[in-house]
Amino acid sequence: MAVVFLFAQTIVAPAATGDLVPLPRPNPFVAPAGVQKASSEPSGLRRLFGRSEPKRAPTPSPNSPFTAPQQVALANISNNFNSFDTMEGEFVQIGPHGEQSEGIFVIDKPGKIRFHYKPPVKLDVISDGRSVAIRDNRANTQDLYPLSKTPLRYLLDDQIDLTSSTIVDGMREEADLISLDIIEKGALVKGKLTLIFDRKSYELRQWIVTDAQGLNTSVAIFNTTTGKSPDPALFRIYISPNTNRR
Repeated sequence: MAVVFLFAQTIVAPAATGDLVPLPRPNPFVAPAGVQKASSEPSGLRRLFGRSEPKRAPTPSPNSPFTAPQQVALANISNNFNSFDTMEGEFVQIGPHGEQSEGIFVIDKPGKIRFHYKPPVKLDVISDGRSVAIRDNRANTQDLYPLSKTPLRYLLDDQIDLTSSTIVDGMREEADLISLDIIEKGALVKGKLTLIFDRKSYELRQWIVTDAQGLNTSVAIFNTTTGKSPDPALFRIYISPNTNRR
């Protein structure tokens, strides 16, 4: 069971957006959206003073490759994406051959995330802000990647400007969704990440990455909540003799 959605680096075919992947029944162990639980540990000064007020939509630029309404939509997406430090919820992953897995995730920006797959998959994916570890609990092995070389860094940026054409290469609008393409153009990392947002709420719903063979892997998220302070131990990577650096 590969987790190629994290590490596709060379893209030879565009990612198809289409409809969101089918979602399973809600997990009773994850609180519904909007329900807040008491946090046991603070997670930085920004939690004490809160986020700044959302930015207003910018004055449309005539030099932008996007239309004026698209620039407003991109600004709203950026504002929503930058409005939270922490998020948790459930995910469903559809692999390139139709294989499906699911689990729970926790984000603590900047840079930290934990994916825990449900049985029969025995994987944990952890980012501590510098590195990303894929821990195979069945084989008792661990692969370590630089966060800077994975698409996860866009999801975990503290502040990202999705109105910038240097980041967003393309934008597609459908009845209920907005899809943004982010293309890697560096010498060491090349690839394409598609982020899919709800057109009304501007919330992130899904992302798609294509591997070097042009095979798509998609991840849909749901039952999400924001504002909780997660346990820092969730993002701790332990280096063992079975760790392979990539």
